[in-house]
Formats: sequence, C-alpha cells, structure tokens
Amino acid sequence: MLLMGELERRIMDLLWDAGRPLTAAELRDSLDTDGTETPAITTVLTVLSRLERKDFVRRDRKRRPHLYEPARSRAEHMAELMHDVLRHSPEQEAVLARFVRSAGPKEAELLRNLLNDEPAP
Repeated sequence: MLLMGELERRIMDLLWDAGRPLTAAELRDSLDTDGTETPAITTVLTVLSRLERKDFVRRDRKRRPHLYEPARSRAEHMAELMHDVLRHSPEQEAVLARFVRSAGPKEAELLRNLLNDEPAP
C-alpha cells in the first residue's frame, strides 16, 4: 500500500482541486498561501518526482516548465486505499461490518443505492 507523506498529500490535494495541470512553481505558490511553512522549489520538485515514481502524478515533459497532473482522481485513489485495507486484512468481514455500521444516515443511503445500482439522490 502506497501512502503519502504530509507534503505529498498537500500537493496532491492542490493538483486534484486545480482541475488542470500545474507547474512546480504554481504548486509552491499555492503552498505559500495555506498557512504553513513554504517549502523551497527544490523540495517541491523532489516531492513531485517521488509522486511520479509512485504513479500518483504524470509529468508533461514536452514543455518547460513541466506540467504535473494527477494520474488518477481523488475518488480512485481513496477507493484503492480502501481496497488495500480489505486485501491486507485477515478479518475482511469484520472490517466491512465496522465500516458500514459507522456510516451516517446519508452515507448508509448512498451505500444502499450503490449496492442496488440506483442513482444517488
């Protein structure tokens, strides 16, 4: 299971929220506005390279500066994490039962609709 570090997660959130490819400089500038310490551009580039190796981002090398975009959507990533947890659990039924029982009313309704192959309300 590939998890992300704090800075990796912040960068991925920016990429997912942007809806378009971003440069490392744009990402760094966006990190500058979130109230935390702003990393150096070299740090952002290192993190982007690591995310690319982990297959979280794709880099467009055809232009300079390079553009980065998510390799998959946030929903696809989260679903993969959930599948990994189930795959690696010796107690899949207990994990699923705990998850379903902890769902709120809206989540439970959404789960019912999805299991019945009905559109979400």
